Amino acid sequence: MQIEIQRCNRKSIVISVNSKAEVVIKAPYRTTDTEIQEVLKKRAAWIKEHVDKVMKERERAESLEPISSEELQKLGDKAVEFIPKRVEYFAEKVGVSYGRITIRNQKTRWGSCSSKGNLNFNCLLMLTPPDIIDYVIVHELCHRKVMDHSIKFWAEVEKVLPDYKKRRKWLNDNGGVIIGRME
Repeated sequence: MQIEIQRCNRKSIVISVNSKAEVVIKAPYRTTDTEIQEVLKKRAAWIKEHVDKVMKERERAESLEPISSEELQKLGDKAVEFIPKRVEYFAEKVGVSYGRITIRNQKTRWGSCSSKGNLNFNCLLMLTPPDIIDYVIVHELCHRKVMDHSIKFWAEVEKVLPDYKKRRKWLNDNGGVIIGRME
């Protein structure tokens, strides 16, 4: 198992598993190797579970036809038509304004919101059900109110989408396979 340790200006240690099933540890500069090893031991079950999940997603994605550049272009065109209308609709429900909307093909994110209110969405969203697209849109619009993933943020999402946990789970369970078709 590949483990990458990144020391950076942060307050706590965070562990993630990327789309290549590599473990990435971000730790404060002052963290010792011993402390990192302790965290790895404590989180071993979580790490194994997530590495296994990514490996299964990669296998499922490899069994599917890769997405061609032509398909990506068509998905982008569909997204440009569909997503801005949904953003406009949900911005009113969330009670926020927004800046520019950009559609991209990304390997790691479904959407993002800048501090200036510009929104980015992955064209691969067009391969998901409409209620999942709506979830990602609402998620990003709620960042106009709360820029982190705190309890306050999730409360904002829940006001608009009371079933957001079900939608989030669907994306968690299926999103890696969709994105994996791009590699």
